[in-house]
Amino acid sequence: MANLKVTLVKSTIGAVPKHKRTVEALGLKKVNKTVVLPDNAATRGMVQQVRHLVKVEEA
Repeated sequence: MANLKVTLVKSTIGAVPKHKRTVEALGLKKVNKTVVLPDNAATRGMVQQVRHLVKVEEA
């Protein structure tokens, strides 16, 4: 199964509270930190919601 590398590239300061919680649920806490997550519908939906704050790559 494929994985996604998700990197937080923009701060969540001033973001919508729902987006802050989504970023934290993805496992991202600091800017420029990266996590590897499974490529499934749930992960893709979360990434789509905060696409303006993160960078996604196939891993």
